[in-house]
Amino acid sequence: MSANKKLLMLPGDGIGPEVMNQVKRVIDWMDKTRHVSFDIAEDLVGGCAYDAHGTSLTDNTLADAMAVDAVLLGAVGGPKWDNVERDRRPEAGLLKLRKEMDLFANLRPATVFPALAEASSLKTELVSGLDILIVRELTGGVYFGAPRGIEDLGNGQKRAVDTQVYTTSEIDRVCRAAFDLARKRQSRVTSVEKANVMETGVLWREVATQTHADGYGDIILNHMYADNCAMQLVRDPKQFDVIVTDNLFGDVLSDCAAMLTGSLGMLPSASLGAADESGRRKAMYEPVHGTAPDIAGQDKANPLAMILSYAMCLRYSFDMIEDADMVEKAVETVLDCGLRTGDIMQPGMTLVSCQAMGEAVTAEMDKLAG
Repeated sequence: MSANKKLLMLPGDGIGPEVMNQVKRVIDWMDKTRHVSFDIAEDLVGGCAYDAHGTSLTDNTLADAMAVDAVLLGAVGGPKWDNVERDRRPEAGLLKLRKEMDLFANLRPATVFPALAEASSLKTELVSGLDILIVRELTGGVYFGAPRGIEDLGNGQKRAVDTQVYTTSEIDRVCRAAFDLARKRQSRVTSVEKANVMETGVLWREVATQTHADGYGDIILNHMYADNCAMQLVRDPKQFDVIVTDNLFGDVLSDCAAMLTGSLGMLPSASLGAADESGRRKAMYEPVHGTAPDIAGQDKANPLAMILSYAMCLRYSFDMIEDADMVEKAVETVLDCGLRTGDIMQPGMTLVSCQAMGEAVTAEMDKLAG
């Protein structure tokens, strides 16, 4: 593969740089062993960018993100920046990246590796073999709606407003993405909203139904209220294949699904934009977990979600299916061998550091390549 495939690495805050270093290890291995090369740039986002530039995302970094084939992001935020003005906080930089790159479809798989089935808080039989994909609309809804803000009403009272807004086209395109992805899985989609109490839910159900009728007759579509979906994820998670939902519900339900797997430290995600005329999509890949400031800098972080996010990058941005499969298989084998970071530690397993886990993954890739 030519070396003109461009990646921008944004390690971010907390454990972000530590887990990103292990992705660099995998990339270096692929360069030397598979002759797969990328043009890689690295920059700041989040709290570290605020400390350096007074803003969590500079115009130059945004321009670079718009120009590359894919962005790899670690994590942003932490208590250090709790009192920073909202539009400059670490999370604002992440939201701006998503919005300006128009990354409307967030893909969050919740997959239970066999070796980790007992790490789930649910009974093993409920989660063993679990393979759910949550497709979350990422650039609309209550996180971006206007008006929003807090006003002082006097007499010690305040009033806060957030606005949930969706258009037909926003719902249609994320539903199409979900239906297309379902065709490569079990061909089942559950569309989730609150049509019983929210106008946006009424529109969401209407558009999802219309989109399904427009060429997706091979896909089974079900509708479900968001509160029931949360309950069903805990009661019988394997009933789901693909879940498509809005920004707020997707945020909540994907974290709920994440804990079915035993740890947020295990889950990757992809955020994809619309395909241009050449078929290229802007894309950003990041682990679902946060910055974990309590263990930052201690070599205790779990790098597997970041490594699996890179595997998603290979799969969705570069169509490098064989290489993506190899990375994922190496992760599965390492877990089968009993290696664990602290967040997924189990009795009788071997506790390893972040760096040691990354080394183990590339060692398994060596065996797979041999």
